[in-house]
Amino acid sequence: MTSPGQDGRSVLLLVHTGRPAATRSAQLVHRNLTEAGLTVRMLASEVDELKLAGCHLDPVEAVGGVDAAAGVELVLVLGGDGTLLRAAEIARPAGAPLLGVNLGHVGFLAEAEREDLTSTVRSVVDRAYEVEERMTLDVAVFNGGRHGTAPPVRTWALNEATLEKANSRRMLDMVLEIDDRPLSRWGCDGVVCATPTGSTAHAFSAGGPIVWPEVEALVVVPISAHALFARPIVVSPESTVAFEIVPDTTAGVLWCDGRRMVELPAGARIEVTRSDVPVRLARLQRAPFTDRLVAKFALPVAGWRGRAERDL
Repeated sequence: MTSPGQDGRSVLLLVHTGRPAATRSAQLVHRNLTEAGLTVRMLASEVDELKLAGCHLDPVEAVGGVDAAAGVELVLVLGGDGTLLRAAEIARPAGAPLLGVNLGHVGFLAEAEREDLTSTVRSVVDRAYEVEERMTLDVAVFNGGRHGTAPPVRTWALNEATLEKANSRRMLDMVLEIDDRPLSRWGCDGVVCATPTGSTAHAFSAGGPIVWPEVEALVVVPISAHALFARPIVVSPESTVAFEIVPDTTAGVLWCDGRRMVELPAGARIEVTRSDVPVRLARLQRAPFTDRLVAKFALPVAGWRGRAERDL
């Protein structure tokens, strides 16, 4: 066995501690990484939770705070998409790539499944992965409208920014604006503004299109809108998408990736633009996105024959 961290390499391991499978997987990952000479860094809170579950990881570098991923080679995530979105909050400021091992259900953001865990760790040790960048969104909320005196509340999203009505008995009354021009007024349950990465998540469930990751765009999907013009739209990644809640109507709430929430009083303005800071995802294989869709959604493809040899 080599000594941990002998060449200065370190990996941040994030775990969904509520899953028994994650506890067992964390032990395997920790052992294999440390035996290969890498330092394993973990959040102190997760180390404590795993100890309570009977999982003692030693040696481990317990860390906390927003700088937990500073200087690491990779952030390895054991859990579902929710755990990976939590990890993105830590990895994005440090520019560290994320590699997810799915222990949940669909796990669309994850790169590997639990049964591939040993080979996944070997790929990390051997640096046998590529890194791709996914666009993210900058979101600004002006509670007094664009010309209000209060400073805007700023946040971000990897998947989507979702406006929802705060009162279940009343619709959200809002105006959609694209590049400083009003497009339509909707009475609706909400609206989703998604990245291509998020097009397979909430936006897809709301009836939006699936956008291939390499197609950079912003997707706007109304939810149960009462309007003639209420179809999903796709706009340039350089556009500014804005939503204004009509004054003297019901309030709303903004959710970014289902994790960061901002309350929206009537009259609030929300501006969504492409961010300069991407999220970096580690990829173990360059499988076509089409194959990923078929596998994750269990799509029926029986009867496909492909092109004949004479057409190739």
